[in-house]
Order: sequence, then structure tokens, then C-alpha cells
Amino acid sequence: MTDLNRLKGPMAAPASGRDPLSLVILLHGYGSNGDDLMGLVPYWRASLPDTVFMAPNAPEICPAAPGGYQWWSLADLGRESRAAGVRAAAPLVHAFIDMHRSAYDLPNSKVALVGFSQGTMMALHVGPRRPEVLAGVVGYSGMLADPEALAAEVKTKPPLLLVHGDADLMVPFTAMGEAQAEFKAMGFEVGAHAARGLGHSIDEAGLRLGGEFLAGVLHPVG
Repeated sequence: MTDLNRLKGPMAAPASGRDPLSLVILLHGYGSNGDDLMGLVPYWRASLPDTVFMAPNAPEICPAAPGGYQWWSLADLGRESRAAGVRAAAPLVHAFIDMHRSAYDLPNSKVALVGFSQGTMMALHVGPRRPEVLAGVVGYSGMLADPEALAAEVKTKPPLLLVHGDADLMVPFTAMGEAQAEFKAMGFEVGAHAARGLGHSIDEAGLRLGGEFLAGVLHPVG
């Protein structure tokens, strides 16, 4: 699990053509791949012209989805399995962040994570455990994978934005409120948006809010 080259996937250079001033790492959901979340980039590039976007494929081939990957297996949906899964994959995400921010000579404060579903579980696990605070974390349709360990393991408190459809049949909508409460109790700055009538997906409002959040934390005005 220590191979720095194990996570690979597509990337998009800054729209400005200049050297990047910030980095957004997109973590896809179960059975998907990096190409899928790269579909978010066109919505955000105009407001983040000097940002490089990277979307690594998860480390394991997903047997249930041809061409897809998984951060960990969902053969067992129990809480302990979820906690073990996110812990096993976390070192790879940490290494990916460090390798690429170093390559671009960027501090942690110019790196943001965006996750969807299982990718949100990864982002919400990794972000608070970074030794230096990240710019922020956006989590779509996800949950806290290992809430019991969070308070004892928090190292930094990046600002968070959680977005979830209230008609999600894959990851319970209630997971957003539970995560929001956990983080707020520990002093995190947490924004949350309930997408009315939305299932396990991202709608236009979610895209807009995500883009505004990223622009605000990566390149604040004033």
C-alpha cells in the first residue's frame, strides 16, 4: 500500500495555460473511475483558471463494474468493514496528495479534495488527518466511514461542504446530517446543502455550490 505510483488517472491542466496555483483532487465513487469525475471540471475551470485537476482511479478493480474501481470492497456493508476499508486506502490518498503537490510546489493550503459517494468517505477521512490543513473538502452523497475514531485522530480542520440528495437510495440522506453534527461538534466550519428530490447524483445547484466553495477556499479575495 506504499507504492506512490499505484493511484493513476486523468488530469486537466490549468485553463490559463500557466503553472498551477492550486490543485483539486477528485475522488470517485464505488464502481466508477477518474474519467467520470473529470466531468465536473468544465463547470469549474472558468472560476479556477489556475487550478490543475486530477482524478485518480481507486486502487482496486471493482468486480461488480467493468472498467470501474473501488476504494474498498462492498461485499460486507457493515460498519467495521467500512472503517477498515477507508483506513486501508487512506495512505495511498495521502501519498498521492503529497507527490503531486510537491511536483507543483504547492502547499497543503492550496490543495482541495472533492469526493462523490465512496470517494467522499475517503475525502472526509483523509482531510482532517492531514498534518497541515488543506484548503477544503467537498463531499457529495457520502458519509463518515469511521466516525468513532475521528475525534481522537483529527490533526487539522479544513472547511467542509457537504451536499446530498434527499431522495438518495444508495447512501442515506441522513448521513449528511450525522457528518455535519460530528464535524461541527469538533469546531469545523461546515456548510451543508440538501438537494430536494435528488437521488445518488449531483445537480446544478450542487455543482454551483461546489465551484463557489472551491474558488473561495483556494483563491480567497481580499
